[in-house]
Amino acid sequence: MTEPTSNGRRARCELLGIDWLTDPPEPDAEAVRFVSAEVAARLGVVPLRVLSAGDEGGREDRGGLLVGMADPLDLAAIDELSSLLGCVVQRVGIDAEPLEQLMRDCYGTTAARMAADLDGTGDQSATIEHNLDAIDTDDLHRMAEQPSLINLVNLLLLEAIRSRASDVHIEPFEKELTVKYRVDGVLYEQSSPPKHLQPAITSRIKIMAGMNIAERYVPQDGHITLRFEGRKVDLRVSTVPTLYGESVVMRILDKQSISLNLESLGMSDGDRAVMDRMLDAPHGMILVTGPTGSGKTTTLYACLQRIYTPAAKIITIEDPVEYELSGINQIPVNPKRGLSFASGLRSILRQDPDIIMVGEIRDGETAEIAIRAALTGHLIFSTLHTNNATAAIGRLFDMGAEPFLVSSVTEGILAQRLGRRVCMHCAEQSPIDDRAKRRLTDQELSLFPGEMSFVGHGCDACANLGTHGRIGYFELLRVTPAMRAVTSERGGEKALRDAASADHVSMRTDGLRKAAAGLTTIEEVLRATQDTQE
Repeated sequence: MTEPTSNGRRARCELLGIDWLTDPPEPDAEAVRFVSAEVAARLGVVPLRVLSAGDEGGREDRGGLLVGMADPLDLAAIDELSSLLGCVVQRVGIDAEPLEQLMRDCYGTTAARMAADLDGTGDQSATIEHNLDAIDTDDLHRMAEQPSLINLVNLLLLEAIRSRASDVHIEPFEKELTVKYRVDGVLYEQSSPPKHLQPAITSRIKIMAGMNIAERYVPQDGHITLRFEGRKVDLRVSTVPTLYGESVVMRILDKQSISLNLESLGMSDGDRAVMDRMLDAPHGMILVTGPTGSGKTTTLYACLQRIYTPAAKIITIEDPVEYELSGINQIPVNPKRGLSFASGLRSILRQDPDIIMVGEIRDGETAEIAIRAALTGHLIFSTLHTNNATAAIGRLFDMGAEPFLVSSVTEGILAQRLGRRVCMHCAEQSPIDDRAKRRLTDQELSLFPGEMSFVGHGCDACANLGTHGRIGYFELLRVTPAMRAVTSERGGEKALRDAASADHVSMRTDGLRKAAAGLTTIEEVLRATQDTQE
């Protein structure tokens, strides 16, 4: 179901008699004190004023609170706020941008400022930082349940989601505890909480993720579900013991932050047309290759969304399931209970599927089952860790797959990387610098008229980074009859490239074309594709 736009929400609010303020008033300080920064950010509300008993909407026995919201139709948020405050909550609509400004004006509260308020004495910090393993489990529970500490951790996570971070890293060192957000593939260090809060912060996160806080010497995995601005956000949590305490990494899985269609991922019109023909095949195997974090799973999800129909049985087996896809049966791998890719794939074949997605082909057994499933009338999607498309064939050979079977079932191979998009609000043309120019061939340089390229100079829309979001660089290899012949003879990568179709485009060329169109930068393309050159 499509999320209503601001204009759509306004129209629905008017029908329901809910006011919409185009010029919201300055919030009363008394009203702001009723709602903490963490609750306001999580529920997407800004307190405007306290309603007296005589106000419209107030109750005779006690007043209420008037709040502004970008989505006044979020009844769950209103109910939660009313329950927390124990009073009537009236709401009015405010556009998202002025609401954000009101939020900053009212609170200006950040995780860094809250951590500073919680900072203790130097003696306390020194004692804890050298005696982390001497803290009792009961003390960890007590520290982790402090309201101020709970608000700090919640605010830290909410700031990460609002910053479009894909991961939150909490890293312990001898004298400090660092917090980093990964935004568009790059880690940015945040203001560090006091070192003495380390055991409390780590324990709080482990409690939220359903992990054992008493166990601090073995890696653990957990899961957190948050509600943010009316939507569900999942976090995968991983902890590992280090020299100075547990390192925590949280992967943020926010389905609303990604678009599951090939066009929005950056695939060119030509590649999409070829991909569509492969997706229409009744059976066979389509592979997506690239390193961890290159967007392989997102691309496969986009493919499944493209071909989904209630008339087809679609099953996936993944490690782990990253996003829930409507109408598709998704199975998480569980090695502790004996559910591996190979064993799960065998069971899936007894479920009468039409289309199967295998999260990754890791071993010969999984490869053999996937190939034979493709031979028996199934359409198989999977991923491999290789640098380029042609290397995928050799990787299947290394796993013991028979060349004649690989040549029979493989329909296409997509290799990909991710690079940062240029911010459209501050993009400007600039001369290509000499360092980048030396790395381009004359043919590649000819893609840029006047030897000019686009760069972002930084603005409010991109937090002065000059980039906003990511885009894919793709190499799509459609398997031709000549390639099938080379594969059957166990041919190498060069022979496979020579047998590719005449319109085959390398990943680097695809990226440079996007740089010439102002979608990304030359430096990003060269950085992301440097290991793909044959």
